[in-house]
Amino acid sequence: MTTTHMHTDAEDTIHPTQPAPDAGPLSQAEIDRLFADRHTTQLFSDEPVDLELIERAYADLRWAPTAMNNQPLRLDVVDSPEARARLAPLMIEFNREKTERAPLTLIASYDLDWHRHMGHLAPFREGFEEDAEGKPGMREGMGRTNALIQVGYLLVALRAHGLEVGPMAGFDAAAVDAEFHADRAWKSLLVINVGHAAADDEKAQQPRQGRLDFDQAAQVL
Repeated sequence: MTTTHMHTDAEDTIHPTQPAPDAGPLSQAEIDRLFADRHTTQLFSDEPVDLELIERAYADLRWAPTAMNNQPLRLDVVDSPEARARLAPLMIEFNREKTERAPLTLIASYDLDWHRHMGHLAPFREGFEEDAEGKPGMREGMGRTNALIQVGYLLVALRAHGLEVGPMAGFDAAAVDAEFHADRAWKSLLVINVGHAAADDEKAQQPRQGRLDFDQAAQVL
């Protein structure tokens, strides 16, 4: 699949590489728009997803931290009916219909060869690329862990751009990799349906379920 890159000369102005002055915290209302007021979405409307929003979400999430700035997350943007027809049979039955109906789907993966970009991403680690070449176990562990961290950033970034998300782990990962990644060292982690919730379907978003309180999930030492 090919995509058109929409980079503009203004991108580095919008996303400076140097820290900006602290603008203060977000308001609680702004935070709630990303978390408390949002729901995992099961069914989406037919409204198409602007691919530029996906690229903008990625442009935002890439600034969040990963180990040594290794950035191993990779995305397949499943937009065409042909690509969706290849993916849907590889989902478990419970997730298949949701994926067939979603206007856009992302396959989130990690790249086993993430170390080959470290000369650009972390030039301060001189010689790391050569050293990591002979350590596949280290590359897999760091790649998987940090790509999952980036998936969290991705979900919030997509919400920040007005999209709803439905992440799923129910699919045949080996079959997805054989179908979509035969020519690259990408290993699939999650499939994420993206779009706008179907307003006329009560099953689009389930009622809010319980959450653990801070005291149940943390200890202060």
